[in-house]
Amino acid sequence: MDKKAVRSKSKIKPSATDAILESISDGVFTVDLKWRVASFNRAAEKITGVPRKEAVGKPCAEVFRSSLCGAECALQKTLQSGRPVIGKSAYIINAEGDRIPVSISTAVLKDARGKVIGGAEVFRDLSEIDALRHELEGRFRAGGLVSRSPLMRRVFEVLPAIAASPSTVLIQGETGTGKELVARSLHDLSPRKSGPFVAVNCGALPDTLLESELFGYKAGAFTGAARDKPGRFALARGGTLFLDEIGEISPALQVRLLRVLQERVYEPLGSTRPEKTDARVVVATNRDLLELCRAGAFREDLYYRVNVVRVELPPLRRRKEDIPLLADEFIQRFNRLQNKRVNGIAAEALSLLMAHDWPGNVRELENVIERAFILCGAESIKLQHLPDNLTCAGVTAPLSGKSGMKDARAAADAQAIRAALERNGGNRQAAARELGIHKTTLFRKIKALGLGRE
Repeated sequence: MDKKAVRSKSKIKPSATDAILESISDGVFTVDLKWRVASFNRAAEKITGVPRKEAVGKPCAEVFRSSLCGAECALQKTLQSGRPVIGKSAYIINAEGDRIPVSISTAVLKDARGKVIGGAEVFRDLSEIDALRHELEGRFRAGGLVSRSPLMRRVFEVLPAIAASPSTVLIQGETGTGKELVARSLHDLSPRKSGPFVAVNCGALPDTLLESELFGYKAGAFTGAARDKPGRFALARGGTLFLDEIGEISPALQVRLLRVLQERVYEPLGSTRPEKTDARVVVATNRDLLELCRAGAFREDLYYRVNVVRVELPPLRRRKEDIPLLADEFIQRFNRLQNKRVNGIAAEALSLLMAHDWPGNVRELENVIERAFILCGAESIKLQHLPDNLTCAGVTAPLSGKSGMKDARAAADAQAIRAALERNGGNRQAAARELGIHKTTLFRKIKALGLGRE
């Protein structure tokens, strides 16, 4: 082959390689010897959420935020040893702060003369595989929600259909059950997910401030109003407006809200012209709105307007089988946020969590886990890390040893079975159907757990 042909071939090769790298679904990036990103393919942009123009030239650790960064860096080990790493499991934190499970492979990058000029890393998004694994473990997921409870499964089953509808939604549940999380999940599952999600706590503001927050105002509407301010209905245009604690608003403001829901128009303070809104409205309350209507504190016509579709969230005490799962989710999140490696919760500590009634629901559990997370250093969460109101609650002897986790799981099973039997009036066949198990399996569990006497 003559020199011209060799030169011609060398010109074609890079562009052909680039085309291949751009077409594959695996993320690929390269770094130079100063650990600056030299190239970043399209899949890498998609998985990490970082645009190529922002990634190239930056230090690798600022762009590719992995659980292996630092002393465990797979690419660093490859450059030091010359040996590739193949299929190492890890996770990355994308641009939105979400944890993405990945499989990482690395290689040394050399020039045409064999001189080492950097390293290359290929990473594969394992989110779908991880989601399947969670499904096989009996977890139900919808948007940002996760549960093992049959009660929550009913909620998850209807969320996609509700999300696809433009109708107003009422979310009812005790304080701390996750009403805003359900509202966000409805938004994320809806055709409006690319639009804004705007939340307002109606119980946190006095009437005059709440009115200007919702509808905005025009310059000169009152003293100090130097310029126009858009309200939350305007900010939520094309997206979702979440009104929390809807039962706390005054009768006068209820009238204005009713008009917006009926006619899809509102007037900012100081304006003489109505403005249109297309925001999808989701409201939430921990109060019984029908009882408030009977007491004359809530307009009946507004109640029927917001109660087009209703989602009822069960309290944590009725779905205690979710406690181990939620505790693990919180620990993983705090590990990501605080760059620690707390490796779960000890069985004897979990048994106390299972015995508590959680009047503050999921929010209370999250606060307990966060406090314990701070106190436990880099170990697992143990009894001594839990607050006194749990450890001094007169719970039976703590579980310990190899049987601890088994006993905790048994407690969770017993709680789920009791709740299912209670909801079905003691009908074991109906309870088994709700739990998704065969009736003979339920009978066997009732006997093994000693629930027959109850």
